[in-house]
Amino acid sequence: MKHIVSELILKNGARGLIIDVPGAQVMSTQFHFRAGNRFVRDRSIYETAHIMEHMAFGANKRCRDSHEYEAEFTKNGAYHNAYTSNTSMVYEAECAKFEWDRILGLQQAAITQPLFTEEEFESERGNVKSELTGYLNIPERLLWPKISQELGEDILTYPERLAVLPDITLTDVREHYKRTHRADNLRFVIAGDFHREHGKLEEILNSWELPSGERLPIEVDELHSAPSFLIRRKDAPNLTFGLTYVVKRRLSDEEDNSMDFLNHILTGTLRSRILGAARKKGVVYSMFSDTSTNEHTSTWDFGAQANIDTVDALVDIIVKEISAILRGELDDKELDAAKSYALGRHQMGAQTVGRINGWYAGRYFFDGKIEDFMAQPEEINAVSKETIIKSARKFFEDPCWTFGAYGSSEIAFVRGLASKLEPLFGIAKEG
Repeated sequence: MKHIVSELILKNGARGLIIDVPGAQVMSTQFHFRAGNRFVRDRSIYETAHIMEHMAFGANKRCRDSHEYEAEFTKNGAYHNAYTSNTSMVYEAECAKFEWDRILGLQQAAITQPLFTEEEFESERGNVKSELTGYLNIPERLLWPKISQELGEDILTYPERLAVLPDITLTDVREHYKRTHRADNLRFVIAGDFHREHGKLEEILNSWELPSGERLPIEVDELHSAPSFLIRRKDAPNLTFGLTYVVKRRLSDEEDNSMDFLNHILTGTLRSRILGAARKKGVVYSMFSDTSTNEHTSTWDFGAQANIDTVDALVDIIVKEISAILRGELDDKELDAAKSYALGRHQMGAQTVGRINGWYAGRYFFDGKIEDFMAQPEEINAVSKETIIKSARKFFEDPCWTFGAYGSSEIAFVRGLASKLEPLFGIAKEG
């Protein structure tokens, strides 16, 4: 879908993107604050941000409670949600074009005029407890926060998050809202057909009343290597494992793009080097690899669930294929296929108003950069074998990594798997 992007700075200091999509019959919005778990006042009340997110669509100056708000918001089919991460709290919505101004008004009430009642606080704290307790049954939910914590990231695991719930009060929620929900800490992306209504949209947004305040900075965690570990569950039928390598800086855009290509080559499809080989040998049904670029660090993650009797063979395949990349063994046909896939996915990313919104929001919320959608094919084609190999080697220059597992195995077995990965650092130096 064709679209035009412009940045809007509101009178109160908030800023965001307006994406005009001519002919669109839908409006899609995202409002982002740096207000996630990392920004709570104290680790002893870590779940404060999460509880506040659950209360996001409760009582406000327009609606007496969450039921009234829900009924009013969704009566014409509109959708809304909110989510919390380590750093972010995001409010999102989609609605039909004919009611976009009404929906923005309801979002304004939820975001800038919440009442945070005691009754809804008790209710949502209970709902958060139920949600977190459910996660205790999901191996990945227990494993990956523990991996991050072992590496030095300032987060809590799900059992630890459950433990702090009783100590959180409504006063904590109100304090967190007051400190984080300030105009300078707000970024937004709004997409729809606003060709003739830019003035009205700006007028509505400029009526939002939020106090001034800084864009909250993200603190730097001092990350380090950690020994392999096991979360032992005797009733687990297989082994869920995670492998993380860390670069103690933010990857450049070129490096980040290169790693996206490499992950596709390694695990992106059933023809990929690691997943394809593993499926062909009956070693694992699915697995992933992914690179995350954060404010101060970047990570390269691998994860899978495998049977105890095949996980050793899967790790051997991982070692073999990463070793080959570190030695510079990358085929032109593989790169061309990855580029073709990336170009196709890029074009598919503009099929709906919501996907266009999400494409711009990811980077804009991160560092304020406005990506150029039309320039992406050129950036995709600029990725070379050399940049992929050099980018992969960066994760092995300064050893910072760990290997963790969840299952009924023994720690000695997990350490044996991890030991197979240690030679990769030497191979990277030789390469």
